[in-house]
Amino acid sequence: MASPADHAVTMDRLDEELRQARELRRALFGKIIAGACIRFPLLNKLGRAGQVDRLAGAGAWTDAALALVALELPGWKMRRLVYEEGEWLCSLSRQPNVPISLDDTADAAHEALPLAIMLAFVEARRRTSVSFQFVPAIPQAGQTPGLTLCCDNFT
Repeated sequence: MASPADHAVTMDRLDEELRQARELRRALFGKIIAGACIRFPLLNKLGRAGQVDRLAGAGAWTDAALALVALELPGWKMRRLVYEEGEWLCSLSRQPNVPISLDDTADAAHEALPLAIMLAFVEARRRTSVSFQFVPAIPQAGQTPGLTLCCDNFT
C-alpha cells in the first residue's frame, strides 16, 4: 500500500500530465485509472466498469470521463460545467444542493472538456484520499463513576 506521500506525488504527476496534454488519449486515461482509481479494479472484475472501457475504446472521452467520475467517486456530483474565454471550468461537489459560496468544490479548468473533467477528478480524489484506520462498528463507551442509564428503547 502506498504511503500518503507517495499518493500525493502520484496525484501531482497526474495533475501535471493532464495540464500539459492537448487531448485525452488511451495511455493517459490508463495512467489515471492506474494512479488515482481505488474502486475501479474491483468493479472491473465484477463487470461493472465495462461501460468506461467501451466509451474509452470508442474515443468518447467526455462520456468516459463522466462515467469514471460516477463509478469511482459515487459521493461526488457534477456541480458546474462552463465554457468561458476558451476554457472549460469543471466543478465537482459532495454537496451540490448547498449554495456554491458554502460548498467545497474540486475545481479545474482546461481547453479540452474531458481533460477539465479529469483534472477535477484528480483534485476530488486528492481530497478523498482514503485512510485505512480501524474504526469499530460499535461505539465504545468508557466507564464513568456515578449514575448509569440505559438509553435503549425496548418497545
